[in-house]
Amino acid sequence: MRHPPRSVLLAVAGSVALVVGASLPIVTAQGATSVCTVEYSVTSQWDAGFQAAVKVTNNAAAVSSWSLGFDFANGQKVTQGWSAKWSQSGTTVTASNESWNGSLGTGASVSAGFIASKSGANAVPTTFKLNGATCNVDTEPPTTPTPTPTPTSTPTTPPSTEPPDTGDQPPVLHVSGNKLVDAAGTSRRLLGVNRSGGEFMCVQGRGIWDGPVDDAAIKAIADWNVNTVRIPLNEECWLGLSNINSAYGGANYINAVKDLVARVEAHGMTPIVELHWTYGQYTGNSAGCSDVHASCQKPMPDMQYTPSFWTGVANTFKSDQTVVFDLFNEPYPDRATSTTTQAWQCWRDGGTCPGIGYEVAGMQDLVDSVRATGAKNVVLAGGLAYSNDLGQWLTYKPTDPTGNLAAAYHVYNFNTCANESCWNSTLAPVAAQVPLVAGEIGENTCSHGFVDQVMKWFDDRGLSYLGWTWNAWDCSSGPSLISAYDGTPTAYGIGLRDHLRALNG
Repeated sequence: MRHPPRSVLLAVAGSVALVVGASLPIVTAQGATSVCTVEYSVTSQWDAGFQAAVKVTNNAAAVSSWSLGFDFANGQKVTQGWSAKWSQSGTTVTASNESWNGSLGTGASVSAGFIASKSGANAVPTTFKLNGATCNVDTEPPTTPTPTPTPTSTPTTPPSTEPPDTGDQPPVLHVSGNKLVDAAGTSRRLLGVNRSGGEFMCVQGRGIWDGPVDDAAIKAIADWNVNTVRIPLNEECWLGLSNINSAYGGANYINAVKDLVARVEAHGMTPIVELHWTYGQYTGNSAGCSDVHASCQKPMPDMQYTPSFWTGVANTFKSDQTVVFDLFNEPYPDRATSTTTQAWQCWRDGGTCPGIGYEVAGMQDLVDSVRATGAKNVVLAGGLAYSNDLGQWLTYKPTDPTGNLAAAYHVYNFNTCANESCWNSTLAPVAAQVPLVAGEIGENTCSHGFVDQVMKWFDDRGLSYLGWTWNAWDCSSGPSLISAYDGTPTAYGIGLRDHLRALNG
């Protein structure tokens, strides 16, 4: 998808848990209950910053809006947040409800999170106030406090940072004819969602992921009976180029991607890692931006950095053939060249392409970069017109020595090829010879009538598709499947959710 990103925020690196209840004095009272309970945990941290999650439970009368306040002790500064309006004045941090999560009934909970900078110590806040009332304390002083046992010196095992193993691992895939099959030769369809964020947050200096990607967030995706998650990436962030904040690039970015892939796999889902935004200045027809850096969708990948990106990704995941590689999000050299033939030649062979001012890495260059590492993972290659045109894909398809190449296709209600007649004439011949994966399907109507048609056409032919996108944006400004990261669907997303549950339930 080539729309501008929305401003919902997150970053991740590693996983170190701290629960606030373990840091507070234990006080119990007869017949008294705290008016509110706050659970605060540091879910990731690195030298200069950390990510934290906050869960607030209202134990008092229902409220229609809420505001949570707490203080930092070590100079920490909130830099971004999600699922609340975050602000900070001095040491005091305030999180106020969004328009969609202000109602908080008795016993109800709400979760939010943030990224903050730090230098040295990172003490857990000790006092939290919800709408002015102090949380995690009794509503009245106890007249006969219950003694708290003296802690012993028995060592405890630190919490594991590994994602939980659900026992349902995704299959190792390879291409057999026009099907994706597992090790036993059983046909497999990739049905799921895109998890956008890794392509734009880092290059904008705002984090790594857009919204939470902890185990609960990934479980919410799996609960839709999703079996595949596509993860868009940014080449400059992966390579850690000098224009990227080091907290969000290089090793921190790579480790965050590895962690997310591991969580997706732990819930039995196939991860697709995909190159979304790349380097190279393009100001021609349909330019997404004039920036030379990887801050928008370019018409083709660049020879300067993209082969290195895929060499690094392939080396990282070549020992895990459950991971699928999607070479480049949405090529559109056809908007720059004079003829369709020139566009397809540029698509496959790269080099000096008419209308594109940088040296292009063609799809053959990228396949070669992946295979030179010894990686045998399935590779996807999208066609022209933002991957909406596969008309000459078979004619120009790259050579893959492993035979594990599949075609990628994107379709939205506003695309040119967005009806059964076009699908029958241009997609069906491709699907008859190689696996066909619709890496993005969607519509900008806040409804699901169009994607219902897409899913039926693909279902009837045993093909794969993934909805754009699992991000809590506004579906009226773009195809957002969810309104909250607990999996609450939008009016558009409910179509995909209910359909996948019916197919796989």
